[in-house]
Amino acid sequence: MMRLMEAELFPSTPGKVKIERAHTINRQFNRCFASTSTMFLWALFLIALTASYLSFQSFVDTSSRYFNASWGGMHWEKQIRASATVRRPGGMSVLVTGAAGFVGTHVSLALRKRGDGVVGLDNFNSYYDPSLKKAREALLESHGVFVVEGDIDDARLLAKLFDVVPFTHVMHLAAQAGVRYAIENPASYVHSNIAGLVTLLEACKSADPQPAVVWASSSSVYGLNEKAPFSEADRTDRPASLYAATKKAGEEITHTYNHIYGLSITGLRFFTVYGPWGRPDMAYFSFTRNILQGKPITVYRGKNRVDLARDFTFIDDIVKGCVASLDTAEKSTGSGGRKGSPAQYRIYNLGNTSPVTVPALVGILERHLKVKAKKNVVEMPGNGDVPFTHANISLARAELGYKPTTNLETGLKKFVRWYLSYYGYSPRSGGSAAEATTGSAKSL
Repeated sequence: MMRLMEAELFPSTPGKVKIERAHTINRQFNRCFASTSTMFLWALFLIALTASYLSFQSFVDTSSRYFNASWGGMHWEKQIRASATVRRPGGMSVLVTGAAGFVGTHVSLALRKRGDGVVGLDNFNSYYDPSLKKAREALLESHGVFVVEGDIDDARLLAKLFDVVPFTHVMHLAAQAGVRYAIENPASYVHSNIAGLVTLLEACKSADPQPAVVWASSSSVYGLNEKAPFSEADRTDRPASLYAATKKAGEEITHTYNHIYGLSITGLRFFTVYGPWGRPDMAYFSFTRNILQGKPITVYRGKNRVDLARDFTFIDDIVKGCVASLDTAEKSTGSGGRKGSPAQYRIYNLGNTSPVTVPALVGILERHLKVKAKKNVVEMPGNGDVPFTHANISLARAELGYKPTTNLETGLKKFVRWYLSYYGYSPRSGGSAAEATTGSAKSL
């Protein structure tokens, strides 16, 4: 019995236990290796499946963006080329950014009517009623101007536009406007007025041929300057608002592209532009609306109860200055993103030279509307507005032949006539007020 137990515990054949143990370890190792290989293969399979899904998702997203894009395709390109066709000897082909905006619409129409090729670009944002922008777009289309819906900060879109049409000029009017709105949405000003400007200039410097660029700066760059009238040689390093700061930054950025890449640049400092098809956020526009609706208007005063004053400039005069800037712009000197020789760089004030106080503006509106305004006079808040603006236009007069001809009385009369027609108002019997002719009058 003991021998049997010993035989089982201690076999007579030397090394047998070692061999069996080795076989067991090998089997366990093989099973483990097989299991690891299987897991590895499964991991590879999962990775490949994930990569395939992501590739497919990327394809779907890209396809979706392609098919949902508001631009591109043969028909789109045909519209672009037709709109850009020059119809007068020596004419120019102009890309107008912000074409569905106030100034952009008027400039586009003026260029088109004299036979220049014009292609518009606008993102139709909701800073103010987009239906007004759409109405301007319809007006442009009726005169053969095609407006591309897209963002000025879209490099692919700009590259495509310059690929389809060799624009000779760019009239850059797209921007986030308004002083007070910058307090609510500062990022929109950086996106449009700085990033968008750089994206446009990048497209221009890479284009062949490089276009001459005329763009809208602002009288706001004079900021806290107290010397009047404002001259192009005055200090512009003390902005009073973020809007003004972005426009001043724009002047420095355009100077850089002019210096490095040979782009021909003309900057225009607009002074309080008004008129038909204007912006609803402007004081004269909102005053008109509220007066007609019997609502009170807010009239701001500066320190020591001083009335605010603005150098109001009628849209037709601004258009003349814009067109003259295009006509006198020299060709850019760069090629393929490289500067050939020094290029033209100019900055001009475009104003009326006759500042009018805000109370005087209200008085003119009251006469044309035949309605007395309900006024709330309050001190101007610290929102970036300045107490007055006054343009010195001697440089623009000498070099552009710029000469404003419309005073505020005449200009507001034309604006009121347009406003009453567009929004469906007509004088009541007796001529003491105004009312909507239909219940479907456009609202703001």
